Amino acid sequence: MDSSSEDAGARPGAVEDSGTAGSSGGAAGSAGERAAMAPTSLSPSRAGDFMQCPLLYRFRVIDRLPEKPSEAATRGTLVHAVLERLFDAPAGERTAPRAKALIPGQWDRLRESRPELGELFADDPEGERLARWLGEAEQLVERWFTLEDPSRLEPAERELFVEAELESGLRLRGIIDRVDVAPTGEVRIVDYKTGKAPRPEYAEGALFQMKFYALVVWRLKQVVPRRLQLVYLGSGDVLTYDPVLADLERVERKLLALWEAIRRATDTGEWRPRPTKLCGWCDHQAHCPEFGGTPPPYPLPVRAPESEAVQQGRMGRD
Repeated sequence: MDSSSEDAGARPGAVEDSGTAGSSGGAAGSAGERAAMAPTSLSPSRAGDFMQCPLLYRFRVIDRLPEKPSEAATRGTLVHAVLERLFDAPAGERTAPRAKALIPGQWDRLRESRPELGELFADDPEGERLARWLGEAEQLVERWFTLEDPSRLEPAERELFVEAELESGLRLRGIIDRVDVAPTGEVRIVDYKTGKAPRPEYAEGALFQMKFYALVVWRLKQVVPRRLQLVYLGSGDVLTYDPVLADLERVERKLLALWEAIRRATDTGEWRPRPTKLCGWCDHQAHCPEFGGTPPPYPLPVRAPESEAVQQGRMGRD
């Protein structure tokens, strides 16, 4: 998981690919609770998993191995909830003090919906770490007010679930943090990040998620969003990009190729690890061959690979 997506997979109600338990937080996603199923849709997070490491995708989507909740991811979840709820207030009351005052209540709601988060501060009987963690969430919320003025914003949608089926049959789905619509009808897609903005050479990777959402909106509404906006609360940066139709067509081709690779791996059971520096943060080292581990038995039927002649193609009528 890249450093700019602390909150991925940890938000209550977050959408996972169909056929997966998908939760990256706690035992609720344990493999024994639901039978394994082949994936039938693709979200930005799971697309990112496969591009990062096909074996990680398998562990999360097919095996549904549980992952421990993390302070960083949960803090991102909490901040997202606060920024969403703040817009319930009238414009003139959307202030930094009011936003920070929402934090304790949203943290209580989050713990109620995900009891496994109690593990995070189980070894903090005096509450010192928790207080520091909540203070960090306050700082992120407060920084948002230096980047945007919520009193001047009236989002058309917040935490918007979107799903579209391409002509190929591939279903794309996800949750957009905020959608703004101008009086002239122009659409802006906004995503909050609680990490720091990436270096310029990594900006394209950061925009992949936003272009994914723009593609879904285009397929649903036949409207190319005017602007994609990433708000980095960790560093106080705002990254914007104005897509054109050719961008979305390229993303669609990339996703189709990615999905074909996922389907091929699903059929053959060949999920290769792709070691990177991110492996140090992976919860699944005990099951990864790169760390001397053994993956669990593959839970789906395996189809024999096609013969070499078929792979090379054929001529004439069937």
